[in-house]
Amino acid sequence: MSAPAAKVSKKEVNSNHDGADETSEKEQQEAIEHIDEVQNEIDRLNEQASEEILKVEQKYNKLRQPFFQKRSELIAKIPNFWVTTFVNHPQVSALLGEEDEEALHYLTRVEVTEFEDIKSGYRIDFDLTKRSSQTQNKASRKRQHEEPESFFTWFTDHSDAGADELGEVIKDDIWPNPLQYYLVPDMEDEEAEGEEEDDEEEEGLEDIDEEGDEDEVEGSEDDDDDEEGEEAEEDEGEDD
Repeated sequence: MSAPAAKVSKKEVNSNHDGADETSEKEQQEAIEHIDEVQNEIDRLNEQASEEILKVEQKYNKLRQPFFQKRSELIAKIPNFWVTTFVNHPQVSALLGEEDEEALHYLTRVEVTEFEDIKSGYRIDFDLTKRSSQTQNKASRKRQHEEPESFFTWFTDHSDAGADELGEVIKDDIWPNPLQYYLVPDMEDEEAEGEEEDDEEEEGLEDIDEEGDEDEVEGSEDDDDDEEGEEAEEDEGEDD
């Protein structure tokens, strides 16, 4: 006969449970410390990657400069290129007033220059031809009475965060490929022409269907006339 099992007091059970909790907490704390060490390595690699990307950007910014210069020379041959480009851009056009659009007709060159240390920022240059004295006087008189928000005040008001946003739009969205916004109306015209052609084709098909229905109606009327003629002949035969 086996000896009876020793009774375990509640105090001993609680003591064992507390010991397990302490062990679990210790393991969790060690895991957190290891996670922090691994995260530090990940952050270090991210910083290294950013530095490498910065070097690549600086390299290719220099390589792109001759092509930007050539593009500017070609753009200068197209009247109203930049005003058309800005007007066709949804975010920029929302900021343009009548005077802005009038002034942008004199805009002959836009150039975005990123500083060698890209983290330091960039510069946007606008070249405008001289406007007539009448236009200049008109604009100056209006500024004396009121200062409405305009495309150019976004760049002069450094306290407004919107200026940075507009600058980023020009630098990152328009400057890399302004031609896509300059050609927007032509693309819309082509789409409109395509829709008109589709509508004409649909109308042509409807006309053909209507003509077919009319032919069927005329054919049924002819059939009715033939049937009436046959009935008349039968009646005459019976009378005979």
